[in-house]
Amino acid sequence: MPDYTLYYWPIPFRGHIIRYVLAQAGANWDEPGADALMALKSAPPADQPYPFMAPPLLHDRGADRWLGQMPAIVMYLGRKHGLTGDPDTALRLVCDASDILLEITRHHGEQMWVRAAWDEFSGARLPRWMQLHEALAAGGRFDADTPGLAELTLAALWHTMVDRLPGLRALLSTHAPTVEALADRVAALPRIAEMLVRWDQPDAGYCGGQIEASLRAMLADPD
Repeated sequence: MPDYTLYYWPIPFRGHIIRYVLAQAGANWDEPGADALMALKSAPPADQPYPFMAPPLLHDRGADRWLGQMPAIVMYLGRKHGLTGDPDTALRLVCDASDILLEITRHHGEQMWVRAAWDEFSGARLPRWMQLHEALAAGGRFDADTPGLAELTLAALWHTMVDRLPGLRALLSTHAPTVEALADRVAALPRIAEMLVRWDQPDAGYCGGQIEASLRAMLADPD
């Protein structure tokens, strides 16, 4: 029986931050898919196994414990599997990642990207996030060879973004070369690389839906 069940959409996005941690911990988990997720998500809160608004949702089968919200799940897994490292830095980066993913999808698709908004975001706000993480990474703060939550979060955030949206690779190279190198190295570690190959699904994309289509339109047509 799997150690965990992860309920998330069949896309990388926010779910890969949890998947990176599970993989590095050597855990076994299953993902029942969108239909099972929708059945839980649409149930009345009193009928849900754990009241939640939206995925991710994690069931620790051994402890029969349910957790919602990506930062809570990641911090729980880090404590349980000895991956937390500096908990303050780890939590800060997990919360940063949540903010960045919210911003790049314009609050999960409340609005689509249009040229003026994208140019402003990709010209200032997104590079600043990259620069902030680059400044944190300066001086050898992180170790890609024995990653904890901080390194796993940085890798899951930035490697997934530039892998799925290659047009953003040059931006990361320019503004955060140390973070880029760290993310690539963590993604190439045996457990992570095996998970990425095993998990990869045709047409999984990045964040899905119309917001991903608008993102790709901005990257395909820089003018």
